[in-house]
Amino acid sequence: MGVVFINLKRILAAWLAALAFCLPATAGQDKLDDLLARLPEAEPSEARKLAAEIEMEWSKSGSAAMDLLLRRGRDAIEAGELDAAVEHLGALTDHAPGFAEAWHLRSVAFFKQDRYGLALADIGRALALEPRHFNVIFGLGVLLEELGRYQLAHEAFTRVEAIHPHHENVSSARERVARKLGGAEL
Repeated sequence: MGVVFINLKRILAAWLAALAFCLPATAGQDKLDDLLARLPEAEPSEARKLAAEIEMEWSKSGSAAMDLLLRRGRDAIEAGELDAAVEHLGALTDHAPGFAEAWHLRSVAFFKQDRYGLALADIGRALALEPRHFNVIFGLGVLLEELGRYQLAHEAFTRVEAIHPHHENVSSARERVARKLGGAEL
């Protein structure tokens, strides 16, 4: 009986530890779900605030080391140091393959290097992890437009607009692609 009780204690302790690790992720996911649910109905100024909060949530890996790699990758992209960005973000995707923002930013670096196939692959990974990531979907639209796939680009921009109607670039991008398709609007 004593051995069973000790094992039960260990099992319970392991279960509680696992639960403790799950709660912050669930709380963060609930917050993200709430923010994304409010975004389509928000007024423009409120939408900008909500989008900034959403982007902040997407940038949280849950690890200080992974957040550092993300920051280094983002800084390298902004500085035009694309090879360094790909290295930092590649390390990040290796160590945190479930972190959508890592795949998103590496797709941006690949796109800026004109490595469209790799960018598209990373976009696919990011969207598999977070299908509501309006910046990733917008990037997909930009990539498809660059490849001359205007109908698909228009569909991507329309999807972004459904999630985040006040995205700063989506309306003009959708209209630009619609003109390339031969009409003022589809």
